[in-house]
Amino acid sequence: MNVWIRKYGDPILRKVCQPVERIGKVEKRIFSQMAQILFEDYALGIAAPQVGLSRRIIAVRTDGYLLQLANPLILEREGETILTEGCLSIPEVFVKVPRFQKIKVMGIDETGKKRIVKAEGILARALQHEIDHLNGILIVDYATDKKRTKIKHRLDQLADYTRMLLRVKNKK
Repeated sequence: MNVWIRKYGDPILRKVCQPVERIGKVEKRIFSQMAQILFEDYALGIAAPQVGLSRRIIAVRTDGYLLQLANPLILEREGETILTEGCLSIPEVFVKVPRFQKIKVMGIDETGKKRIVKAEGILARALQHEIDHLNGILIVDYATDKKRTKIKHRLDQLADYTRMLLRVKNKK
């Protein structure tokens, strides 16, 4: 599988992803590749659509802790905080995003076991960011009108680049 980070303008980033039926060889390979990208790019999190797969799979890491989940679902939420976020799929763009301070998430881990994770702070934020990806939601969707005007040129550049890249990839 040729893995590359999908950028703003790629239609897969706007799709609601399909649930994972079970954790098999393919899903384990996806988890492995996503973890590799996290560590190579010093990223906090990644979702399957960012590597071109419309599957409900995420990987998040904080302080050396790697959490990989399929079909993550937020069960409980508490408090709210607003911080600036970036995204691998939208380089050089940062947006203030409101998130819940504490959450409880249920999903299936890379071994196929059901997991319930209580998270707060940066881990809670990263999980919510990646779950947004699974629902076709990007950080730019949280931008104010003023911020959208400021980042419009960069988003247009990324979308143009993505269209060109997809044309080249589709010709192969």
